[in-house]
Amino acid sequence: MALLDLERIEDNIFRGVSPSDSLARVFGGQVAAQALVAAGRTVPAERSVHSLHAYFFRPGDPRVPIVYDVDRIRDGQSFTTRRVVAIQHGKAIFALAASFQLSEQGLEHADEMPAVPPPEQLDDLASWARRLGDSRTPITQMPRPFDLRYITPPAWAGVRSDAAPGLRDQLWIRADGELPDNALLQVCVLVYASDLTMLWSVAIPHGRAVGDGVMAASLDHSMWFHRPFRADDWVLCDCTSPSASGGRGLATGRFFSHDGKLIATAVQEGVIRVLR
Repeated sequence: MALLDLERIEDNIFRGVSPSDSLARVFGGQVAAQALVAAGRTVPAERSVHSLHAYFFRPGDPRVPIVYDVDRIRDGQSFTTRRVVAIQHGKAIFALAASFQLSEQGLEHADEMPAVPPPEQLDDLASWARRLGDSRTPITQMPRPFDLRYITPPAWAGVRSDAAPGLRDQLWIRADGELPDNALLQVCVLVYASDLTMLWSVAIPHGRAVGDGVMAASLDHSMWFHRPFRADDWVLCDCTSPSASGGRGLATGRFFSHDGKLIATAVQEGVIRVLR
């Protein structure tokens, strides 16, 4: 993932770029992942990120680099806190706060993974695109560094006839290629992936799809990381939307490793507007 290999300009200042085939604005998952890379490079390697909270302020410009300014808020005995501001054209486009922790032992429990088909039995994204045509699948227009295997038919496929509160959006996802043995990089790749489909779950209870008369844009994003994992192995994304109102929608996601362990939880709110 060369995209996450930031250039270090100063002790606390880093620079990242966007893919040459980016869309009109920087993908939110990219700027979140790059900001976490910047934060992590100022933290001792033995401290792992356990949570992040982020806000999106302005659309990013994919034609110019993004500068990440890291504020070393606190270095405690067990926890380390960092704040990162992403800057373009002299203005903040994104801000992230992340907390890192030394490994500790304690109480252990977790939700069980839902019963779902294994990824090997499911169609990949390219198969869906060929079946429907790229014009019907906005997500296929984006750079695709991931292999996606939908369990519930994707909303943009137009084959879901159900529409009711509480409907779930479920898919398997993994990085397309082997990643280095770097725990922070594995987390950053999942952060990137988490912004791909979570907000889609807001439109599903209404029988709609983002890009099909519905516009979505991330406002904020929070994640908690529970256990070590590899993002180049299959991860189950189990997403639902508990509420939508006031032109905004809330999505929650649980992420499970291939062997059934709950590895992360995410909550995201976005602007959700029905286009006329």
